[in-house]
Amino acid sequence: MKATIAEERLKRVSAICLALPGTTREVTGHHVAFDIRKKTFAYFLDNHHGDGMVGLVCKVLPGDNAALIAGDPARFYMPAYVGPRDWVGLRLDVGRVNWSEAAELIRHSYLMAAPKKLAEAAGLRRQ
Repeated sequence: MKATIAEERLKRVSAICLALPGTTREVTGHHVAFDIRKKTFAYFLDNHHGDGMVGLVCKVLPGDNAALIAGDPARFYMPAYVGPRDWVGLRLDVGRVNWSEAAELIRHSYLMAAPKKLAEAAGLRRQ
């Protein structure tokens, strides 16, 4: 059986997230949360509340979500519930996914949630 686009995208997002130290994954239906020490730093959403989208949702610095959305509204969106709290969604179901960009969003979100010593031990630094 051929994997769906959402399943393939979830595998790729999971690989990126789970490569970061101390990361866990919790699957709840079509909703997958990636956590570091009980703090969520990324979500994979498939048709979240019937929106028809497949997306990666990450925490960003204040105002960065609005800037990303304004710069490319076909790919970035304001996710329900968490968007106003400085999260941004990256559509994984339109066009070609820039996986380097997705990994960068994930890494920055992870750094915002991870304890400083854990991030530094992994060779990651906050900017």
